Amino acid sequence: MARREQTVEVGGRRIRVSNLEKVLYPSTGTTKGDVIGYYSAIAPTMLPHCRDRPATRKRWPDGVGDDGRGDFFFQKDIGDSAPDWVRTGRIQHKDHVNHYPLVDDEATLVWLAQLAALEIHVPQWRFDASGEPGNPDRLVFDLDPGEGVTLRECAQVAFLVRDILRDMGLPSIPVTSGSKGIHLYAALDGSQTSDQASAVARELARSLEADHPDDITSSMKRALRPGHVFIDWSQNNASKTTVAPYSLRGRIAPTVAAPRSWRELASPHLQQLEFREVLQRVAKRGDPLAELTELSAAHAVSDRLSLYRSKRDAARTPEPVPPAGAPRDAGSAPGNRAGSRSGNADADAEGERRGGPVFVIQRHEARRLHFDFRLEHDGVLVSWALPKGVPTDPAVNHLAVPTEDHPMSYRHFEGVIPKGEYGAGNVEIWDAGTYELEKWRDDEVIVRLTGRPDGGLGGSRRYALFRAGEADGKPRWMIHLMSDDAAAARAGALRGGERVRGAGRANRRPAARDRAAADPDPGASAPDPDLRPMLSERGSPAEFERLDEQEWAFEMKWDGIRALAFVDGERCALRSRSGGDLTAAYPEFAALPAVVNGDRAVLDGEIIAFGTNGAPSFSRLQRRFGLTDRAEVERARREAPASYLVFDVLSVNGRDCRSLPYRQRRELLDALVEPMPGVPAALPEVFAGSARDAAAASLRLHLEGVMAKRWTSRYRSGVRSSDWRKFPLILAEEAVVIGWRDSPSDSQGFASLLLADWQDGAWRYAGRVGTGFSSAERRTIRTRLAPLEHAEPAAEVPAEISRDAHWVRPELVGEVVSKGRTAGGSFRQAVWRGWRPDKRPADLMTGARG
Repeated sequence: MARREQTVEVGGRRIRVSNLEKVLYPSTGTTKGDVIGYYSAIAPTMLPHCRDRPATRKRWPDGVGDDGRGDFFFQKDIGDSAPDWVRTGRIQHKDHVNHYPLVDDEATLVWLAQLAALEIHVPQWRFDASGEPGNPDRLVFDLDPGEGVTLRECAQVAFLVRDILRDMGLPSIPVTSGSKGIHLYAALDGSQTSDQASAVARELARSLEADHPDDITSSMKRALRPGHVFIDWSQNNASKTTVAPYSLRGRIAPTVAAPRSWRELASPHLQQLEFREVLQRVAKRGDPLAELTELSAAHAVSDRLSLYRSKRDAARTPEPVPPAGAPRDAGSAPGNRAGSRSGNADADAEGERRGGPVFVIQRHEARRLHFDFRLEHDGVLVSWALPKGVPTDPAVNHLAVPTEDHPMSYRHFEGVIPKGEYGAGNVEIWDAGTYELEKWRDDEVIVRLTGRPDGGLGGSRRYALFRAGEADGKPRWMIHLMSDDAAAARAGALRGGERVRGAGRANRRPAARDRAAADPDPGASAPDPDLRPMLSERGSPAEFERLDEQEWAFEMKWDGIRALAFVDGERCALRSRSGGDLTAAYPEFAALPAVVNGDRAVLDGEIIAFGTNGAPSFSRLQRRFGLTDRAEVERARREAPASYLVFDVLSVNGRDCRSLPYRQRRELLDALVEPMPGVPAALPEVFAGSARDAAAASLRLHLEGVMAKRWTSRYRSGVRSSDWRKFPLILAEEAVVIGWRDSPSDSQGFASLLLADWQDGAWRYAGRVGTGFSSAERRTIRTRLAPLEHAEPAAEVPAEISRDAHWVRPELVGEVVSKGRTAGGSFRQAVWRGWRPDKRPADLMTGARG
């Protein structure tokens, strides 16, 4: 059967799913699509029971079979093919290390369902804040009926276990396992190790076995189980797992490990539940196991503050230090929020009456002045230190250093931390209030803060905190001020990284800016009006890994067309890399002089159009190509608004800057270009970090790749230089179109385009591309090719391809993405990206493909 694929978006993640109609449970006709749909629907209820726990998967790629005994396999390590956004936890086994997926979000759950991982098994412990296995937060008993024992008899034993746990002060919740038996869960406070919890469970099981020897066994010997309920206590061992609550089971029917009420367990009609029944129950009754999760969460809050407590002595600091073992910081309990020491309790109370989680930003004069940015989440204040303060410009991101979680009561703290203590210095509340949460993922948080009327924010502000690789083995985060103001905000949201040291606008004095813009190089002369952009060489992955950030600067590679902007007074002209005039095609850039701090300048940049995911979309930009009629230009401008991203400067006020090293040009550019609302221009930042971090950021932001530029490089107009190197992360290449093949279903369109590239002094056939077009685009392209028809092909083409081909002169350049090349040099699985009007066939002859 042909493999049918599609891409779905789940929680902001794109996941490729296939063969949704494939039947995984033949007895009920349940398909893979049904399984994915179930896990997507149950995710909000299931995830709290899986979060931060390493997941072992039990997979049935070909389904469970007619008799429920289909082939399956266990998978522990996440494997090489997993998406890079799936969180993992590392476990050192005796002779190897495994990286387990953490089922923390709906997207991960859907990805596992796509792999036919019907069952998800997790331990009773979670990874702690340092990434190490923590103590268990729950106790589990697996009541397994031996031969001849019914589910009803299992339920009777469950009541016996419940009574003992209740006497121990441990409320418990039953779960019908979806297989044959019942699981019983009780919350722990995290103070016991797995060995200690396992020992307690073992003694409880042995005690019941002694009291009911004819009905219960706790022995691991299978021969003793017939006629008995086996109380399996061993799953409390740190190395053991239990099928997760709400997981499907790989049985003959799609049953589920379903949490139940004790009243249900007493029913004579008790039976295992299938997934549709579980969805209906959750929609109507909620999650019976939620009580357990809340107890575990309360104890987890105390555990999350262990690092905070370890750095502070309550007898020596005025900071709030909740005692160890306290289930919840008093400051976070509803109705028990103390007033601020600053005398602004009324403002805080007013914000909290409006509802929503709280935030506080504190100005901290420690060894170095910084601001502490804290958000209420899961009962604590998740915290970041901002060395450069809270960003005030969407074009300038600031470093955000994750710090230990703080107790909720810290949001009221103001005072002086004594010298010699951790964080010694003065702490003041800069602003505080509530926030609206838009997104909270392990690598990205987006919130809208509403502070005090007299607070430092000056109103409602929207911020994104995001992970931008690692530094010294620790996560590296940035904070970005978000805005709805056209290109400047959208480009800022692409988060190119921290501005290079010394080039930050926040650290620049206006006088210095004016001097830099006015007189960059008094001895230089004006540049040639026939300027061409400097070009880059394509680098290999091996070269990329070796690049040293002290020698090389890293920029994001934008998915648009290159253009020089000539600013002269209030006028602005645009020229393509081949010298074509683009001014009339992009009238929105007439406003560019407003963001330039100089009378005249020549800028180098990229024209892009943002897609729906916030990243540049080359296919959307295609709508702007080749238009001359003013009405058509205006219509395309509304459908695909363009932005100009500036990344270099060639001259300022008649002075040639090309002989300056790249580092100085960037500093000058920062002083020269100041993005403002309403002008579709932005100044993407140089990425501060390693080449690997830059690549990771580019992939996460769905960008085309990374540009590496030597800090010492001069600007060499029209020259392809190894001082600039491009490293595409998707394999996008240009080729000329040399023909098309007829479509059997559309006489005005085509089946595929035939491509060629230049090699050894001649055009060489490079394969065909038949995907990436809409029906309308196929007809438009066919019309465009008609005047170029030619009797002979421009390259030698295999006979089986040329039989029904129409040939054209090699005059038009297009771009495709592919999965590499075949041994014969043809594109493998090519997808059309669009025309490159800024390229000519001669560019391909000289290797110009970037």
